[in-house]
This record gives sequence, C-alpha cells and structure tokens, in this order.
Amino acid sequence: MRSRKALFVLLFLSFLSIGCAAQVQLPQTPAGKQCAAWLEAFNRGDRESYRAFLEQNFPSRVKNLDQDVGFRAMTGGFDLKKVEESTPTKLVALVEDRHSEQFARLTLEVQAAAPSQITSMSVRAIPRPADFALPHLNESELLGAVRKKLQDDAAADRFAGAVLITKAGKPVLEQAYGLADREHKASNTLKTRFRIGSMNKMFTAVSTLQLAQAGKLDLNDPLGKYLTDYPNKDVASKVTIHELLTHTGGTGDIFGPEFEAHRLELRTLQDYVKLYGNRAPQFEPGSRFEYSNYGFILLGAVIEKVSGQSYYDYVREHIYIPAGMTSTGSEPEDQAGTDRSVGYTKMGGSSEWKPNSDTLPYRGTSAGGGYSTVEDLLKFANALQQHKLLNPHYTELLTTRKVDARGARYAYGFEDQTINGIRCFGHGGGAPGMNGDLKICPGPDYVVAVLANMDPPAATRESDFITNRLPEK
Repeated sequence: MRSRKALFVLLFLSFLSIGCAAQVQLPQTPAGKQCAAWLEAFNRGDRESYRAFLEQNFPSRVKNLDQDVGFRAMTGGFDLKKVEESTPTKLVALVEDRHSEQFARLTLEVQAAAPSQITSMSVRAIPRPADFALPHLNESELLGAVRKKLQDDAAADRFAGAVLITKAGKPVLEQAYGLADREHKASNTLKTRFRIGSMNKMFTAVSTLQLAQAGKLDLNDPLGKYLTDYPNKDVASKVTIHELLTHTGGTGDIFGPEFEAHRLELRTLQDYVKLYGNRAPQFEPGSRFEYSNYGFILLGAVIEKVSGQSYYDYVREHIYIPAGMTSTGSEPEDQAGTDRSVGYTKMGGSSEWKPNSDTLPYRGTSAGGGYSTVEDLLKFANALQQHKLLNPHYTELLTTRKVDARGARYAYGFEDQTINGIRCFGHGGGAPGMNGDLKICPGPDYVVAVLANMDPPAATRESDFITNRLPEK
C-alpha cells in the first residue's frame, strides 16, 4: 500500500542522499567539499569507510548507517547534475539516482567554523527537469532499450517480476523475469499473481464513482451522511467523499505501532474503523494534500454501506467480472492460492532477500494489499478506456487531476501525470517485498504494467524507464 510504499517514500524523501558527478564542477566551498567527500564515501559502497566518514563529518547520521548502506545498494549511488545554489555553508543541487533515473533536489548545510561538519542533508524527489528530458524513441528503439534494461536489472537481482506493454491494446512486449519462489526455484510468468499494494485504490475509486454515477451517493456529501454512527464527529461532519478520494481529508494513515500490534486482528474494514475511528482530523479538511490510507479504508466502508455488499463482493461483481479480470483479488493471506508469488524484502537492515510474510496484513483492503497479474491490469485499463466501468463523463472525472501533490498530480484514486511531455494516468503500489505500477497513456495509446515481488522501486524504476522514452505518437 502506499503504506509501506511509505516505507520507501519516507526513506527516499528523508534520505535520498546525494551524489556529485565528476563532470559537474563543485564549488571549492566548505559545503561543496563536504558534498564531494560524502559522494566518494557513499558511492564506494564500503560499509566501514562510510561509517568512518560519518563519524568524522556527519556524526548525527551514524545511527542510520544500516539504512544508508541498504539505500546505496538499492540506488547504485548518485550523480550530481546541476548546482542550483552555493554559499560557503550551503549547497543546493539536482542529483540523479543511477539505477532509477529519479531526480531529486539536495540541500546540504555545514557548520561555518572548521572542520565544517555536515549539520543537515535533505533531499526531495522531483519530476525530471525539462532541461534533462530523455529522448523519445521509436517503438523498435524503445523495445530494444527496455529489453536490455530488464535483462541487466534481472541479472543484477534488481528486478524480478512481469512486464506488459501494449500499443492500441495489442501487446508489444510481454515478459517475466526472476523467481516467484526462491526456495522452490519457481519462475515468474505472465500468469504470476503479485501483491499490488496501493494499486487497489484504483478499484476503490472506480467503485465510488460507479455509485455516484448511479445516483446512490454525492461526492460532495460528508462521510457522516453514509456512516451515520462514525465515532469522531468532526471527521463525520467535515470530511467529504471528494476529500477522501483526493487525500485532502486529514484522515491519516493506518501504519505504525497500532497496526503492528493488531496486524492479524484487522480482518474487516470495520475492524480498522474501530481502531482508528476516534481520531480527529489531522488538519482542516480540504486545506492540503496528505496521502491517507485510512481515507481509502473509509471509502471502502462507504461502498459497503451504500451498496449493501461487502467491499470484496462489490469490486468482484462490478469491476473484475465486467473487465474479465480472473486473477485479481484480496483473499486472506492464510488461504492457499495458486500462482501467487512470494514477496522478498531487504527492508529492516537485512543484507539478504527474505520472505515478507511477517509484514503482510490479514488481507488486502480498499486501501491496498490485494494481488493481480499484468494481464489483468491490462484488462482493467482497457475496460476503463472502453467505458465498460464508467461512462465517459465519470471516467474523465475519475482520472483528471484535482490536486497537486509534491510534483505529482492526483485525481480520484489515480495519479494524473505528464511524463516527458506525455500525459499518463494510473497508480503504483509498494511495501516490503512488493512493488507495482500501471500507467495508461492515451495520447500515444500505450499501456504499461509492471509488477515485482521485490522491494520498491523494483517495478517503478522499470515503468519510469519505459514511460520516459515512449514514442510521442
């Protein structure tokens, strides 16, 4: 779920620590020299030399050594692309992750007095700047580049999963890589079912708009109109369905100590409401964007109340069956399932891939955690574009930006992005041992679906690589 996608995103945002490539000249200031020294230590990838650097130059960071070493292994290091601001004690620069091509803005500050130790280093992921835009490729060039990227990443154990690219609804690349079960040496295939994390939010949003299209709910109504006994009266009276769909309701997350303490006891959406329903809004509803898994739990509860069905029955009958999705669901993890991959994680400081079984919820929810295949995700994308799930008006309402969110644009349970000049909408998902992404790009008529049974950004780095290079027509 973004959930644990949050584990990656928070790691990425709080410490996307930084590289400075030789081809870009760093200023010979205390801050510039520390950036160069940090890069050399970090990119070398040697734990003990990196520890020595931190102890001498950034002592407050030593406690995060394991996190940083794991992050170095995941990113492959960083390259400096541009110095945006420089003073003796402060450096602001653009940097790029070597493995995923993700750009970020680094702000590094040092003490004014010698030895100019680093006092703070923050990095925020940003969209790829226009002056670093990647060239659009023709389809033949694209497929050649993608195949090489996937083969290289699979060989380096950076990707295990399945990839499906279609043009005008027809597959132009469909391939699986790596192992679905490392213990039993079972390979991933196009039929393998991967856990999809927050990608469930697309199904929840479609369900909500189906009910709105049918006149059974109003997007501007407060939550309490439908959940009449909701415990916190401020949430019930102030937070609207629109705000839940756009993460602007201030309803907060579900992950943290309470979730860990009750992970396997949370079996229904009402169990989550009982655990979190007394919380007040974290900010004035509608005033800003803050990703909320709990908000989508509440949408699932509304769907149940309005439809008279369980969330799982409603989604199966009104989305999976009409779209022809036969391998998608959110069945409990303790129920045996065929073709379901094992998720593998290194989160938590492990140097080896380990099954993610002790991090999984009892079952997926309206916020995330179900499973699907790349073939089913394509069926969903096709059904959406062919208006089998919603009429044209509500399809556009569903997928068109409502709020700006840290460089991305969020619609209703879908991100609405412009990627290297091409508009794509869809949603990703990530947690320990799982990562996925679906991008629907109507202009050039491509759909990209990538699923992985590894930590983020295993799937999103491949999806981004593809969409950044799509043909313009």
